[in-house]
Amino acid sequence: MPKIVTDARQFTADRAWGARDLAAIAGASVRLHWTDQPYKWHVNDGAEVFVVLDGEVEMRWRQDGREHTTILRPTDMFIADVGDEHVAHPRGQARILVIEKMGSV
Repeated sequence: MPKIVTDARQFTADRAWGARDLAAIAGASVRLHWTDQPYKWHVNDGAEVFVVLDGEVEMRWRQDGREHTTILRPTDMFIADVGDEHVAHPRGQARILVIEKMGSV
């Protein structure tokens, strides 16, 4: 049965980076996250698509020994590949759609 999600902008969780599972597609998870706190530096074991739906997120990543940063706003995407070290710092509350390998960090 199809699903329609109309409350993404109102979604909250009981903790930072809490998520609502939306779908599982061929070994990948599609999740709606809510947060008001930074995540942790990490490296995924698969590709990750990170889409800001609501709010702003300062995305930081390390490349060639240097730290880089950019501000992501609604509809902006950050796409990480295997081995891309990164961390997300929301500016206030943010809602994020994350598509990644099932069970990834």
